[in-house]
Amino acid sequence: MKGLKEKVIIVTGGAGGIGSATCKRLAQEGAKVAVFDMNLEAAQKLAAEIQAAGGTALAIQCDITQKDVVDQAVEATEKEFGPIDGLVNNAGWDIFKPFIKSTPDEWEKLIQINLVGMLNMHHAVLKGMAERNKGRIVNIASDAARVGSSGEAVYAACKGGLLAFSKTLAREHSRNNITVNVICPGPTDTALLAGVTEGASNPEKLREAFTRAIPLGRLGQPDDLASSIAFFLSDDASFITGQVLSVSGGLTMNG
Repeated sequence: MKGLKEKVIIVTGGAGGIGSATCKRLAQEGAKVAVFDMNLEAAQKLAAEIQAAGGTALAIQCDITQKDVVDQAVEATEKEFGPIDGLVNNAGWDIFKPFIKSTPDEWEKLIQINLVGMLNMHHAVLKGMAERNKGRIVNIASDAARVGSSGEAVYAACKGGLLAFSKTLAREHSRNNITVNVICPGPTDTALLAGVTEGASNPEKLREAFTRAIPLGRLGQPDDLASSIAFFLSDDASFITGQVLSVSGGLTMNG
């Protein structure tokens, strides 16, 4: 893809399933990748793997719910690699539970990770991007935000907010040559999905139900998402902003 070589790109939740696949893909395209993750050991392991393959990567421990921690992490990235060219807001957390059985403590954690965390990340990088009049942002939401998902009410609310927020920023910063787009995964074979299904009374039955519902007949794989994310970050997508793309095997087909 055009325009990714030597670009400095932050990926939050970078050591997880979709995050690690994205970091590897971006490094293969020649980008300098900052792996932001709460799990520093996992981030360091991934960064070392990327470096061993000839890529450039930096592991940074970051709790995206803490604004001062985010600011310091972005500053450390810029000190090592230079100004931020791209941001992938991928970090997330979910539980699978009917809303009336959920608790305020669970709502707070969902909102902090899935909504406040991405606000912190945008706030930390956007000013510099606007000053340089260039930047690419890709936000990872969910098809739950587009069509709803039983058992994920607060998660869906957070991701729905992310869609609206992304479209607004796309308008506010179009004059700065900053694009903001959204990827909505369907059920994807990651640790997050495993955690969601574990909360069900019959995890294997739920997993099978997810698979049957997908027209292409399989769960998504992290690499399925990484390719779309890399596209939105590349110059091939320079005239695309404020858009929402479902990568879900046809589970949702929104116009």
